[in-house]
Amino acid sequence: QVRLVESGGGLVQAGGSLRLSCAASGRAFSSYVMGWFRQAPGKEREFVAAIRRSGGSTLYADSVKGRFTISRDNAKNTAYLQMNSLKPEDTAVYYCARAKGMNIAVTIWEYDYWGQGTQVTVSS
Repeated sequence: QVRLVESGGGLVQAGGSLRLSCAASGRAFSSYVMGWFRQAPGKEREFVAAIRRSGGSTLYADSVKGRFTISRDNAKNTAYLQMNSLKPEDTAVYYCARAKGMNIAVTIWEYDYWGQGTQVTVSS
């Protein structure tokens, strides 16, 4: 059984930073692409970033490129999302997810395990 638990969310002023963590239980964490998504009130869940198994390849949504950094520590079964220069429009519940396949994926349908989410609120 795979379980993903996010942490690190909170309230921050615009321009500030937060680091989200996603701790995974279960086996073979290093064998899967990991992704981060977010969902704002009244909006659909959207792709934020993804990282390949080895961490050597990443992909970002245009809205966060240059501000957010995804990383992973396979020895700790943990994925991270470093968020800098935060904007009020980054306010959302952030979810980590494990992809079904070995390629970087950007749609929710390509992920089969999800965490419960962590709230990020950016004040102006």
